[in-house]
Amino acid sequence: MLDVSGLATQPGVRPRIRVLVVAGDNPERIKSDAALAKLAGIAPVPTGSGMTSGRHRINHGGHRQLNAAIYRTVIVRMRFHQPTIDYVARRTAEGKTKREIIRCLKRYVIREVYHLLRPAPRTAPAKS
Repeated sequence: MLDVSGLATQPGVRPRIRVLVVAGDNPERIKSDAALAKLAGIAPVPTGSGMTSGRHRINHGGHRQLNAAIYRTVIVRMRFHQPTIDYVARRTAEGKTKREIIRCLKRYVIREVYHLLRPAPRTAPAKS
């Protein structure tokens, strides 16, 4: 079974429950946060073709409901989570658009979720 105790302490937790549905009872199949991001449709891909000047967009080829849940989590954080509010203000001052900031925050949230969902290392039972 998954240990979801870490999810309850995070802001915007209700949308993250969708992650549990996608991960199922077999989170070992998700090997990295990048794999989970791709599954969620949050993996960044270069914009356009040729010279992209370092800009990225989100690949929307993943699980739509999971992507929407992560988006809702980001929106809740942008409104109520002080460190996220400070981050948005700093990135806006750097010249980033709201869309770019949301893309970065979605990737950050998916990393957090991945680390919370990682299975605990199994220990061998003690031999008597």
